[in-house]
This record gives sequence, structure tokens and C-alpha cells, in this order.
Amino acid sequence: MHDVLSIKFSNSSRIYYFDPGKGDYKVDDLVILETEKGLQIGTVVAEKHSVDGKKLYLPLKKVLRKADKEDRKQYEENIKESKEALERARKLAKELDLDMRIYDATYTFDRNQLVFSFIADGRVDFRELARKLAYIYKTRIELRQIGVRDKAREVGGIGPCGRFLCCNSFLKDFDTVSINMAKNQYLALNPSKINGLCGRLLCCLNYENEQYNEMKKGLPKVGESFVVDNKKAKVISVDIFSRTYLVEKEDKTYVTLDADKK
Repeated sequence: MHDVLSIKFSNSSRIYYFDPGKGDYKVDDLVILETEKGLQIGTVVAEKHSVDGKKLYLPLKKVLRKADKEDRKQYEENIKESKEALERARKLAKELDLDMRIYDATYTFDRNQLVFSFIADGRVDFRELARKLAYIYKTRIELRQIGVRDKAREVGGIGPCGRFLCCNSFLKDFDTVSINMAKNQYLALNPSKINGLCGRLLCCLNYENEQYNEMKKGLPKVGESFVVDNKKAKVISVDIFSRTYLVEKEDKTYVTLDADKK
């Protein structure tokens, strides 16, 4: 078990774990953090608690200290200037006729880096844009292309189940999700029902797919034919929960059979 502090950044509703060290931090405290992108400022959303190391990416980055008055002032200036940089970058991208949608700009707390996140259907040659932005802002510029799933993770929202998006709350990695999983679970192949807010297949189709495969063992497939009461019969529906299936016999009569009864 490892002691952690739960932190949220202003441009994301996702929760991150950091090493609290010996500091005493309370909920809603603004803290200075060591991250891969340099110093950042975040908000404490849960006080120090223990988490199984198997659920963490070790070693954890550290919480350095509480933010003081000057830190808060710089933080507010960074947010204001990030918004201005976002509008400037969008205008430049349009002038350069780049097929990209820039949706976020973020300064690191120490202003050593200005990160722009964008979505594009294919690869984008943004070198000229990066040069122009570096000339204007006199800092290191990073243009980060992300997918629609990553955008949903960053932005957050409420899924069709009524809960916060899995990718935004607890999913660390995106597993492969296929249309066959929806078919395997007898779901209507209606995009509005099986797609998430990102427009891609729901990540949760993966959660029960293995269980469906297990429950289908010993059950026939829809369309399968065999003989029942000396008559040809075809399976027209399967109920995996009751482990029964409905067949239509050649004389147009129907009968429900139990898969576990010979």
C-alpha cells in the first residue's frame, strides 16, 4: 500500500495520484506539483489515503508544497494568458489553412512550456504554427494531437448510464472495443445506443463481454438447425440468462428448450 494525495488540474476533471511526502494537505488546497511537464499547480480533492501499489504507476511524482499568495497570482495569470494563447493559435491555424481543431492551451506553472491540444482526422504539419507560437510567446511550445477518446477523458461528462465517464474517472488505458462485442451481448446496433459521448463504441462493452462468452457455452447460435421431435427445427432466439432457446419447427410450431436438460 502507498500513501497518496488525490489531485485534479483545472483543465481536466480526471483525478491523479501524487506522493504527499510529509506535508499536511487538506481538501481544496492548491498545491505545487512535480510533473513530467515541469511544475504544475493542482487542487487537492481527497486527503492522504492508502492505495494498492498495483493500481498505481510507480514511482509517484511528488507534491512539493502548498501554493502561497504569489503562486495563486501567477496561477490566475497563467489561466488568463492560456485562454488568450488559445484564441491566437486558432487564428494562426486558420491563416495557415491547417485542418486541425485546437481546443485547449495550458501553461506549466513555471511557464517553461505552453501546451496546445488539438484534434485532427489525419497527420498535420504544424511546424510553421509551432515556430510562430514560439516567436510570440518565447517559451517551449508543444502541439499535442489527441483522439476523440482522449478529448472525452480530458473534458469529462455524463454517460448514457447517468454516471461520470469511465475514461474520466477511473480508466487508465483504452482497451480495444469492437462491434462484435455489441453483437455478442445482443444489443441493438444503433449508434445512439452503443456509442459514447466521444462518438466511439462505449468502453463498457468490454466489461461484461467475457461473462457473456462464458454464459453462451453449451447454447446453440441463432439460425442453427437440428431435429426436434423428428422434425427439422431452427433456433430463432436464445436467452442466455435462463439458458433456454426458442426453436421453430418445420410445421411452423414453436417450442422452448432448456440447454441444460438432455
